[in-house]
Amino acid sequence: MESFSQLAEGKIDFEGQRLAEQVSRIYLIAATAISFIIGFALQSLQTTFILYGVSVVILALIVVPPWPMFNRHAVTWLLPTPAGSKKS
Repeated sequence: MESFSQLAEGKIDFEGQRLAEQVSRIYLIAATAISFIIGFALQSLQTTFILYGVSVVILALIVVPPWPMFNRHAVTWLLPTPAGSKKS
């Protein structure tokens, strides 16, 4: 049950966010070009949009869940300082 709650929470680190953005950008450009070329070759706008839609769904399955590859560089935060201490 705990693994499901962690999966649903969706936390990824900063490097994971950068990787997800890079994967999304490259994948969408490639999917757009491939969908256009196949749709143009078959002279079918419907085929173009179906291929592109399937590509977007596959991309969402790759990028949206917090896979372990997006959590390799965990951020270590500083401990909070006590309220009464002064910084000089």
